[in-house]
Amino acid sequence: MKIFCIGRNYVAHAKELGNDVPDEPVIFMKPKSALLQAHTPFYYPEFSNELHYEAELVLRICKNGKYIQEKFANKYYNGVTVGIDFTARDIQDELKSKGLPWEKAKAWDNSAVIGKWIDLKPEINKGDINFCLYKNKELVQQGNSGQMLFNFDQIIAHISNYFSLNIGDLVFTGTPAGVGECVVGDDLEGFIEDESMFELSIK
Repeated sequence: MKIFCIGRNYVAHAKELGNDVPDEPVIFMKPKSALLQAHTPFYYPEFSNELHYEAELVLRICKNGKYIQEKFANKYYNGVTVGIDFTARDIQDELKSKGLPWEKAKAWDNSAVIGKWIDLKPEINKGDINFCLYKNKELVQQGNSGQMLFNFDQIIAHISNYFSLNIGDLVFTGTPAGVGECVVGDDLEGFIEDESMFELSIK
């Protein structure tokens, strides 16, 4: 199982971190060990002093493929949820300043959280999915799939040019504006539309 992540897929988020808006999807990956298993506590990482949440729509890959054409990409994923791409922002800033890869800031154990799945039935408009994140019962992030620079099908087609997609792989599709710091004791809850997808306490 592989975890693909798309960076800078919302203009406002790219700008809030002072990054350029990309002209093609920015891909990075997390290992299988980054996925927080169900009913497992989330612990603040010991190596960071600035942990940030990044709420994202996540796709579930349901078919093996490579070099997928965009017009066929919708056949390769069948579920969506909301998740968090946890980021050790202090570590990331240090690595970026040196021109080094981000893995230590993004791909550590349990840094990827996902909620329960919604099956993508034909009546669901994939270009108009609302999602949001609450921290301690206060809204901190909200987005809509229609605001993405690169839509689901474009993302799948682009990834498949470089990597094989396999059943069970996950694709984090990017975070909207509003990312911010979280600390021990914070409670996070992610929603798609009005349905709660996960709740998480930081220990």
